Amino acid sequence: MNEATPAIIDHVAASALIEPLTDLVIRAGAAILAVNRAAMTVDGKTDGSPVTEADLAADRIIGEGLARLAPNIPSLSEERTHLAKLPYKDSFFLIDPLDGTKEFVAGRAEFTVNLALVTGGVPLLGIVSAPALGLIWRGIVGRGAERLTLIDGGAPRIEPIRTRPCPIRGKAWTVAVSRSHGDDRTEAFIAARPGAVRAELGSAVKFGRVAEGAVDIYPRLSPTCEWDVAAGHAVVTAAGGKITDSTGAALHFGAGREDFIVPEFIAWGDPEASL
Repeated sequence: MNEATPAIIDHVAASALIEPLTDLVIRAGAAILAVNRAAMTVDGKTDGSPVTEADLAADRIIGEGLARLAPNIPSLSEERTHLAKLPYKDSFFLIDPLDGTKEFVAGRAEFTVNLALVTGGVPLLGIVSAPALGLIWRGIVGRGAERLTLIDGGAPRIEPIRTRPCPIRGKAWTVAVSRSHGDDRTEAFIAARPGAVRAELGSAVKFGRVAEGAVDIYPRLSPTCEWDVAAGHAVVTAAGGKITDSTGAALHFGAGREDFIVPEFIAWGDPEASL
């Protein structure tokens, strides 16, 4: 993109961006995998969450890449919140360079790189990459979603994905739940679906599993941050699902909520189930 790039990105412009953005996310994932987890330093943020050299390396790659690809589109990254210029009324990139840092530090594979393009407060494009799993979920709302399986030395295998209908009466729901976070409200929501099967997953992998139809729903009825949600929001929506709060209302991003908090959300594989 050049200096004439508009501040508002539509579906056409998003389609032109998705391949170079995917390449950027793959590079960020490679940088994370190159970090020696056994020897790295782990620092704490003011909110108590960890940050590592892997978070910072991925953020640097994405930040520099976005500055080349779309210099007129602002970005908000978890690692650069001090540079935010809220509110974002047009289009902006919303980034979590390493979602699931606790999973990463613990040596597990379920951590992700999340990159979203938000327009008018609504995620339009999303890429969720799980580098250690060799998987990427991506989508553009209104244009569909895909899962990429990365293959060493070759082109990725690309498959279209869709969410699945909610279980018929008498059948159990499969519910994505966090391995690292839990809360009473989410547990009560799950308990209201008798026989629900819990699928314990880390990071934004949960959104990917909803988008590909492996699980039915992903509720989180406790606070998280915008960069944890936006990319998965776009992917699930592009795959045919829906993201709401507990009242069924839509989520909005970039408006300037204190500490970039999303108070709650539910990712529904079947939009009809949210009615």
